[in-house]
Order: sequence, then structure tokens, then C-alpha cells
Amino acid sequence: MTNSIADIIRQNGIMIIDGSMSTALEALGADLNSKLWTARALAVAPELVRRVHLDYFRAGADCGITCSYQATIPGLTENGYTEAEAEALIARSVQIFREAREQWWKEEGEQAGRQWPLCLAGIGPYGAYLADGSEYRGHYGVSDEVLDRFHRRRMEILKEAGADILLIETQPSLHEALLAAGIAEELGADYWVSFSCRDGRHICEGDLISDCARAFAEGHPHLRAIGVNCTKPEYIESLVRELRTATDLPIAVYPNSGETYDPVTKSWHGAADSKDFGEYALSFMRAGATAVGGCCTTVQQHVRQTVAARDTFLREGGASPVHMR
Repeated sequence: MTNSIADIIRQNGIMIIDGSMSTALEALGADLNSKLWTARALAVAPELVRRVHLDYFRAGADCGITCSYQATIPGLTENGYTEAEAEALIARSVQIFREAREQWWKEEGEQAGRQWPLCLAGIGPYGAYLADGSEYRGHYGVSDEVLDRFHRRRMEILKEAGADILLIETQPSLHEALLAAGIAEELGADYWVSFSCRDGRHICEGDLISDCARAFAEGHPHLRAIGVNCTKPEYIESLVRELRTATDLPIAVYPNSGETYDPVTKSWHGAADSKDFGEYALSFMRAGATAVGGCCTTVQQHVRQTVAARDTFLREGGASPVHMR
């Protein structure tokens, strides 16, 4: 069975993205306080990863992100795995998703008339491998050769494992995002690019988000969506409007719930924004987002709130003109 972002948006009006893998895993008892973060669960608690995917489908997600954000070959081999074991764990992230999707579809999805969920292969930036919060700063100071070697084999594995979309996410750097997109184009793989942003107009390295969208306007035939994730929710509406001035592709946004990340303890601190996540989600849709969900610190309740926001948006007659490839 196949599906696409365009098909889901045509059928549902807005595509619902799932929530955080890390927060949901911790709620199930997983210990993520290691340099491997969520990737550790692929080896020691795959059944919990499967449970997270199932819970998000049940909450209303139309797509889900694999547990591969921190699963990199250098990161895994530096933590005791062989290269073959590292590659197998990366592929396992897609296999677990596909198994959970099939189970959910047979148990309730098909009968409920839901859409077949898309498998989004989470591909974190080089900064995620550094495990020091660099995905919110960028400026790694490494060569293109290093970045290519870091991304290429993982992207090949995820595509070969059966991911529907390569999700090049939490990108603080336009340069790195373009490099990774170039690899996806060479592989002939559909992909979307999602940036981490420091305010309502700029990605973390400082480029205007609108300029980032323009940089992808030509020469990227396999690009299926562009957007923002792991960014404070109060910045998202502005970022969507900035993106909409520069692209007619689907705009996908999945912010965190407002806390601040501590790279030492690998945890989030401070109070989440007092505004209801569903209110935020509705404002993102009204601004022009066509896919909405949550990132760090969001869980199933945030997905359910986003589904409710979509219902409200569609009752209002909301629709966003986008170019469907």
C-alpha cells in the first residue's frame, strides 16, 4: 500500500504529524540519558518504540517519524556497536515503524476509514551526533566531505529499509540542509526539509527562513515539503507566513511545547507556554501550514489537540493553496 503527502492533504485538508519520540519513550520508562539518546531504545527497548508509534496512530497522526534522529553510524560505533550492527539498528527504526503501522491498520485504521500513515525517516543534523545542543546553533566547522560521509550511508539505509520520506529535520544550517537534500536527490528519494529556528524569521545559524525556502525553489524535484521543527511554538506562525511568501510547497511545522533544552542532562526545563497547544496548531493552519504536529516534550494529548484544531479549521472553510508534487 502506498500514500503521499499530497494524497493525505487532499483527503484530510491538513496532515497531522506525530509527537516526540523521546518524551513518549521516557513516559514508558525508557532511560535516554546517554549520548545515543533515543537511538539506544532501538537496541534495548524496541517494543517501546513500537508502542510509541501505535499510540500516535491511535491519537490521530497521519504520519510518523522513525526513531532514527540520533541513530548514526559514527555515533553508534563510538558507543560500542560494530558498523554492521549500527547499520542494522538504523534499518530497524523503519522496520519497527512499518510493523506498528501494519498492526494499527489491521486493528482499527482501515475500518475507521483513516489514511495509510506515511513513514518519515528522521534524519538529524550533524549537530545531533555531537550531543551538545549544536542542532540549535550550527556552525560546526567541518568540511563538506565530513557532512557527506555522515549523512549519505544512513540515508541510503533508511531508503532501502522502506521509508516513504527522508525527513531532513532540525537543520540549523542552510548549507547542511542543501547538502543532505543533494544526497536525497542523487538517491532518487522523496524528502522534506525542516529547520530549527531561533526566532520568527531566522533559522539557528541566522539565515532568513524565507531565503532558505527560495534556495530550494529550483533543482529539487524530489522535495515534497519544507518547514520548521523543534522551535518555540510562539515563533511558528510568523515562520509559516515567512515561508509562504517564498514557496508554494506544503509547509510542515512541529514545534516543541516551549521548554528550554539542557544538552548536559539531555532534558527540558522551564514551563511550557500557557497557551493551549491546540490553539497554537489552529493559528499555524490559519497562517498557511498544511502539516502540523509536535516535537520535543509533546505527546499523544498534543496530537489529539492538533486533530481537534484541524476539525475547527476545516469547519471554518480553511484551505491553503499549495503545489502538490
